[in-house]
Amino acid sequence: MNRKIVIIVHYSLFIVLLQLLFQKNLLTLHRKKLLVTKKMIYLKTEEEIELIRQSCLMVSKTLAMLAPLVQPDVSTACLDRIAEEFIRDNGGIPSCKGYEGYPNATCMSLNDTVVHGIPSEKTILQNGDVLSIDMDVMMNGFNGDSAYTFCVGEVSDRVKHLLKTTKEALYVGIEQACAGNRVGDISYSIQTYCENENFSVVRDMVGHGLGRGMHEDPQVPNNGKRGYGPMLKSGMVICIEPMINLGKYPIFIEADGWTARTKDHTVSAHYEHAVAIRKGKADILSDFRIIEEALKK
Repeated sequence: MNRKIVIIVHYSLFIVLLQLLFQKNLLTLHRKKLLVTKKMIYLKTEEEIELIRQSCLMVSKTLAMLAPLVQPDVSTACLDRIAEEFIRDNGGIPSCKGYEGYPNATCMSLNDTVVHGIPSEKTILQNGDVLSIDMDVMMNGFNGDSAYTFCVGEVSDRVKHLLKTTKEALYVGIEQACAGNRVGDISYSIQTYCENENFSVVRDMVGHGLGRGMHEDPQVPNNGKRGYGPMLKSGMVICIEPMINLGKYPIFIEADGWTARTKDHTVSAHYEHAVAIRKGKADILSDFRIIEEALKK
């Protein structure tokens, strides 16, 4: 009997170990797929920055078009189809679709999904949900990227505070995105701002460079130390995107290899701007104003 118990215990430990290794491998693959694979920072010309701005504004216009449609009883697959049609009708290409096998034009991340949620007919929005919509559009050979988190109907005051803090943290980070500073200055400012409000900062997903590639160097974490990381130089274009959790920061990747969720299944918020690095002040290439105007109507 004792031997049987030992065998069962060993088998149970083996299964747990396999599960841990599976999760570790998924996170590693996820980083390789969606973060930076190149090892060079590309400085853009003024002409290239303007082309990136056009692509980013197409993302912003698509998000603004979707804003009034983020309502109870709507599926995320429906929103994704509408977004793809709008992008293509306006001369853009949804860069996410087909990227490393990703099946859709947008990422629709609901409640405890941090990023890279796959749109589905089965995912029906309900009152009290929050939905992050993230997308990338290519026009004229350059990518644009942005994300915005929407409330579905009425949400709790604590969730409203999470969304407000996450968006404010994005702008706090952008204040540090000027020539002569370092990436760590952005990271530190975002982390400090959010943790002071008792929210947690996701470690396993980061911002990135943007240009002809959807994900270029440098990586832009949302946690870090002042004065560390690559030096910011005029001509760099980066995406700053706080991913902030109501609960603790650990995440896991679903078996689909994409969907990243909070381990404690608390709500997560995500906002993203693409910015060009300048002397003195960052140049924001995407635009939340048209999204928020659409929400007021």
